[in-house]
Amino acid sequence: MLNTTRSKAEENFHKAKHQETQALKEREKAEKAVNEKTARLRALRLAKEAADKEAAEIAAADIKKSPKKKAKPAAASS
Repeated sequence: MLNTTRSKAEENFHKAKHQETQALKEREKAEKAVNEKTARLRALRLAKEAADKEAAEIAAADIKKSPKKKAKPAAASS
């Protein structure tokens, strides 16, 4: 009787330990997924910011390079 009680207790202990290990693995998996998603979104944000900055620099350069209207020479009256 003592052996059966002890074996049941050991069985319950191992079962609880297994469940704890499984829960830890699931938590780590979820954390990894969140970290990967965060890294992907950060990379996308940085790429967009770089593209926006480059586009703004090109637009600013185009404004500076655009030909200014030249004043028409006065018509000579004869």
